[in-house]
Amino acid sequence: MLLVTNRLWTVPNLLSMLRLALVPFFVWTLVERELGWAALVLVVAGASDFADGKIARHYGITSRLGQVLDPVADRLYIAATVLGLAAVDVIPWWLVGVLFARETLIVLMYPVVRHHRLPIPEVTFVGKAATFNLLGGFPLLLLGHVEGWWTVLALACGWALVWWGTVLYWVTGLTYAWQVADMVGQRRRSAGADR
Repeated sequence: MLLVTNRLWTVPNLLSMLRLALVPFFVWTLVERELGWAALVLVVAGASDFADGKIARHYGITSRLGQVLDPVADRLYIAATVLGLAAVDVIPWWLVGVLFARETLIVLMYPVVRHHRLPIPEVTFVGKAATFNLLGGFPLLLLGHVEGWWTVLALACGWALVWWGTVLYWVTGLTYAWQVADMVGQRRRSAGADR
């Protein structure tokens, strides 16, 4: 049974807060061109993202703060990562545009959701898989830019994960758009039937 609580200090919330706290350190590692450390920070962020969801589901504890904090932490991390990696020439700027276009689609749905007082669509398995692929692929791309025997393998695996993550990211965005459009249609039909 899933229990939604008002508690702030749950383990999943603390893990999300850790992810948020690591963002400035991640940016600093990129500025200093410490790409190995930057990759490690991304691995820790990805592991904490996986762990907070797993713990929340296993123990059936979801907090209202966590329902907001987890997706915000994910999006902030992805934004900082994508902009940072493009700034240090690890990924091309057009990929930044593709990923941010999806975020723009989500943001544009917010006024509709608010106007119709719709529930925010839940984070899906596909959405989590998209985030997992992106947060798994980006550290590998960073490692691919650190000289060593692993360079080619890291780049190949990293790009595979990033491409899958990007596709899944768009699938979830379009799925959310469809869900919102469907809920708006249901509300309108319901309002028409009440007249």
